[in-house]
Amino acid sequence: MSDNELSFSSLLEQSFDGQKSLDGKVVEGVIVDIQNETVIVDVGLKSEGSIPLKEFESFGLSEIRPGDSVMVFVERLEDKNGEILLSLEKARKEAVWNDLALAFQDGKFVDGVITGRVKGGLAVDLNGAMAFLPGSQIDTHPVRDVTPMIQVKQPFKIIKMDKARNNIVVSRRSVIEEALTDVRNEVMSKLQEGQIVTGVVKNITEYGAFVDLGGVDGLLHATDISWKRVIHPSEVVSVGQELTVQVLKFNSESRRISLGLKQLQPNPWVGVESRFIIGQRYTGTVTNVAEYGAFVALEPGVEGLIYITEMSWFRKNVQVHKIVSAGQTVEVMILDVDENKRRMSLGLKQCLINPWEEFSNKHPVNSVIEGVVRNATEFGLFVGVTDKLDGMVHMSDISWEKRGDEAIKNFENGQIIKVKILDVDFARERISLGIKQVENDPMEGVFDGIKKGSIVTCKVKEVNERGIEVLIKDKFIAFIKNQDLSADRFRQRGDLYSVGERIDAKVLSVDHTTRRISLSIRARELDDERRVLSEYGSIDSGASLGEILDEAIRKKNKETFV
Repeated sequence: MSDNELSFSSLLEQSFDGQKSLDGKVVEGVIVDIQNETVIVDVGLKSEGSIPLKEFESFGLSEIRPGDSVMVFVERLEDKNGEILLSLEKARKEAVWNDLALAFQDGKFVDGVITGRVKGGLAVDLNGAMAFLPGSQIDTHPVRDVTPMIQVKQPFKIIKMDKARNNIVVSRRSVIEEALTDVRNEVMSKLQEGQIVTGVVKNITEYGAFVDLGGVDGLLHATDISWKRVIHPSEVVSVGQELTVQVLKFNSESRRISLGLKQLQPNPWVGVESRFIIGQRYTGTVTNVAEYGAFVALEPGVEGLIYITEMSWFRKNVQVHKIVSAGQTVEVMILDVDENKRRMSLGLKQCLINPWEEFSNKHPVNSVIEGVVRNATEFGLFVGVTDKLDGMVHMSDISWEKRGDEAIKNFENGQIIKVKILDVDFARERISLGIKQVENDPMEGVFDGIKKGSIVTCKVKEVNERGIEVLIKDKFIAFIKNQDLSADRFRQRGDLYSVGERIDAKVLSVDHTTRRISLSIRARELDDERRVLSEYGSIDSGASLGEILDEAIRKKNKETFV
C-alpha cells in the first residue's frame, strides 16, 4: 500500500472516530436552513442533521433564523435516510442535568415547581428534569393540604441523584430548616435573660406550652404560667394565642429557652408571712382535691395545702373528696408558712372542737369513768371512752398483784370496765388509762421510810435451799439469797433461820415500778463491823476483832444502865 493510500485511509478512520465521539453528546451547531417545518443544523460533520421545528417552538424559539447557533443533542449519526438525528429537547435536559449535578455537588438550592401528587410524595419539575419530593421532606411538620404549594416556583435541595436511573430526590424541608437556622441564630444573638419578648403559642403539653419567638421556640413551663396552681396549661393559654413573656434563661448552644408569664405579674407570696399568721383562722376556697389532701386558695395566687392528716380528728386514712370538694368555702388554720418556698400548711380539723381537749374538760385527770374494751394488744388494752375516742391501758396499769400478760386474760372485747384517767396528751392525741388505779394500792404505805441504805426489820416467811423469803411490814414479800444471809461464809445457809424469826437487813435497792426490794443481811453486818472499828479501835492496836466487839458491847451496856 502506497503512502498516499495509507494517508487517505488514516484520515478516513480519524473522520469516522470523530463522528463516533459525538454520538450521545451535546454539541454546538449552526442553523443552515428551515425547510417544511424542519430545521437543518450543521454540527461540523460530513452530513447535516435535522430537528422538527415544533421542538424549537415548545421552548419559545420560534424566531430562529439561518446562521443562529444552537446547542443540540446527537442522538444518532445516521438514520435510514443517511441523516444525522439531533434533539433540542434532550440537549436542554442534558444541560439541566449538568447544572443539577453541580448544584448537588456544591449543596446549593435549585428552583423547581411542584406539579402534583405521586405515591409517597410529590412530583417536582426542575426546569425540565423531573424529581421526587418524599412526604417526610415537604416541611418541618406534617402538612395536611399541599394544594397551595402546587405550581409555585420555590427552592429545593437535591439529596439524591442517579442519572443512569433518571432518579432525582429533593427536599423542601432542608431549605426551611436552613432558613430557620439563620433566623434562630439571629433571634438567639439578640436574646438576654430578663428580656420581655412576644411570641405565639405553638403547642401545649401537660408540662407546659411551646412559644414561637419568631423562628425559635421557648418553653413556658406549667409552674411559670401563673402564681396560682395550674393543673394543665390549657386552662390558661391556647394554641395560636399571642403572649408577652419574660426570658428566664437560655442556652445558645443547646438552643433551650425558658420563658415565664407569671414573672410579669406581682408575686402574691411577697409578705405572705405578715398577712397570714400561724395559729390564726382564715376563710378560703378549695381549688383542687387530691388523694393526699386539698388545696385551698386564700388569695389570688396564694394557695395552701390541707394534708390528709389535718382533715379530721378521728379519721386518719380518709377519702378527701368525702370531706371537702372543689369550690367549697372552708375555714382553715395556718399551721406553717414558708414565703421563700411558697408553701403553706393548713389545718381543717383545728377549726373544730378538739375532742381530746373536750374530753379532758369533762373528765379531768384522776377521775374514774366507765369504758368498753375494744381490743387487747401485746402492750395493753384499748378502751373506748366515747363513741369516737379510745384510751390505752398499759400492761403495767392493769393489776396491782398480777403480771400484765396474766391480768389481761381476764378481759374480753365489749366488756364494760371502770378506768381512771391517768393523762390526756393533746399533742399526741392520746389518753392514758389505768384499771388497777381504780382501787387503792394494797401495798400502799409499805414503801414509806424504805430507801436504799436503810435498815428494815423482816419476818421470815419461808426457808428454802436458795435462801429465805421474808415479809416487810407483814405485807411485802422480799427474798434474801444465801450469799446475802451473812458476812461469814459458813453461815450463808437458809436452814440456820426459822419461820417467824425476825431479822434486820440492809436495803440495797428499791424499784417502785416493779415493786421489788433487794435486801442483804451480809451488807448490814459489814456496815456494823466498819462502824465498830471506826468507833472503838483498829486492828493495828493489837486487839482482836472479837475483843473489840466485846468491848463495844460492854460499853454500850454500861451506857444503858447509867
